[in-house]
Amino acid sequence: MSEQQPRQNPSRPASFEDRFRLYLDESGDHVFRDTTEPAHRFLCLLGCWFQNPDYVQFHEALENFKAHHLHHHPDNPVVLHREDMINKRRAFKILQDADTRVEFDKDLLGIIEQAKFRVVAVIIDKATLRAAYGGAAAHPYHLGLGFMLQRYAGYLNHINRVGDVMAESRGDKEDRLLEESYTRVFERGIWGVTSASFFQSALTSRQLKLQKKGANISGLQLADLLGHPVKMWALKRYGLIENDLAPFAARLMNTVEPKLNRQLYKNKIDGYGIVLYPKK
Repeated sequence: MSEQQPRQNPSRPASFEDRFRLYLDESGDHVFRDTTEPAHRFLCLLGCWFQNPDYVQFHEALENFKAHHLHHHPDNPVVLHREDMINKRRAFKILQDADTRVEFDKDLLGIIEQAKFRVVAVIIDKATLRAAYGGAAAHPYHLGLGFMLQRYAGYLNHINRVGDVMAESRGDKEDRLLEESYTRVFERGIWGVTSASFFQSALTSRQLKLQKKGANISGLQLADLLGHPVKMWALKRYGLIENDLAPFAARLMNTVEPKLNRQLYKNKIDGYGIVLYPKK
């Protein structure tokens, strides 16, 4: 089969300064399990997109932050990873000191607050999905990526721009599933509701870009930091969990909530910045 090129509108600005990139990470897993535990019941696909010049500024600020707080050789850069930060391990052992942690958190939140990007979190309730559709339930990756790309491509189409998508490599099986889901959406559209041309007019590549965590991609590090807190914040919002966010996560959400994708005229985030499927 010959390589298909995206059907982009040639009138759209497509220089480096005009392009966008969506960075994806996940919180949870794609496997159906007989459990109501939030960590396994809900898959969250978290995406944040930047226009290229805004991303360059964010990347430079994040690298300067790491150089200041996390002394390391430039040939072996420190990669921000939420689990390592929470557990104060590896390069983040310095956070065991309370004063150091205060300064670290303050500076990190400041960088995120200053950065210009939009956030979308798609949360798939796998328990409700399987209860409703049984063996005919769609794969959580396909659903999550479909909803995510609808919003990203819709934004790009609205502002007459183009962009691509990058995700963190998870392993051969997970990578293959995610790549297949992306290509399926790009080539076929989704659910007979959104056409392939809707996606192909906005996305510059028919293939998902994948990078390993060690590649030190700032957008993927941001998505990793946001995935779990945004998921838990949304589940609390919809009454699906009772626990409040941890103190730092609550501060992080105060910074991130204004960056959630919103409906243009009514400023609503439900269905735009936060997507829960299926809803009870």
